[in-house]
Order: sequence, then structure tokens, then C-alpha cells
Amino acid sequence: MKLLKSILLIAIAFSFSTGSKANAGPDDVLGIWLNSTGKGQIQIFKQGNAYFGKLVWLKEPNNEAGKPKTDKNNPDNNLKSKPILGLQILKDFQFDKDEWNGGKIYDPENGKEYKCYMKMKDANTLMVRGYIGISLVGRTDTWTRIK
Repeated sequence: MKLLKSILLIAIAFSFSTGSKANAGPDDVLGIWLNSTGKGQIQIFKQGNAYFGKLVWLKEPNNEAGKPKTDKNNPDNNLKSKPILGLQILKDFQFDKDEWNGGKIYDPENGKEYKCYMKMKDANTLMVRGYIGISLVGRTDTWTRIK
């Protein structure tokens, strides 16, 4: 009987120690996230089986002239006048085990697109890693859930 209690206590302790990260489901990433600088909020949504994200809030949405900031650093001249607010910056992510990968992230501050994967640290913290070539050459940004 004592051995059974010990095994049961160990099983319960193990279930609490694994946390929500181990149980991340495909749609756990959906919602609105604040980037690490606090300058933008990104809404992650699903279309079909893929995940995308768009800028839904900017701390400073307007330029010095009081007009909406545009995607002025975009290498495509036809897109330079497009407003940054509402811009899709995450595209084509697929859920695989405990992360969302195979997607790309666009940085409007420099006009570049990077390979990217995302992984939840916990229910309200998302690790977003953009990289060139292999994931060792990149940068991780920590986003916090707003809703």
C-alpha cells in the first residue's frame, strides 16, 4: 500500500511538472501578442491548416507628419505605400508536435523576410525565432499574450 501511494504521488508530481508546454495544441498560439519591445501587437489567426499573423496595434502608428506609417523599407516598390498597421508579418506556419514551423516572418523595420518558428514557453509566453539559413543564425523574440 505504501509503495502504491509513493507511485501515485510521483505520477501526480510529474503531471504538474510537465506544465502546459508539453500539452500545447495547434490552436494555443491563436490570439493577440505583444512583442518584446512593446511597440506592436500581433494577432495570430488560422486560415485552413496554416497560421498567420498581422499587426493590429502600434504604439506609434503615425509618422512625423501625423500620417499612418507605411512599409517604406519593403523591397517591392509597389508595397512601400502600404500601411504597416494591418500588415501581415507572419505567414504559412504549420503545427508540428510542440512548435509552429515552416513559416516566415517579415520585419517592416528593415524590409526583410526571415524563416521562422514559434514555440510556447507557457500559456502566455511565445518564443518567436527568425533566422537566415539555419536556426543557429538568428534572433529570438519573446512575445506576451494580450488576449
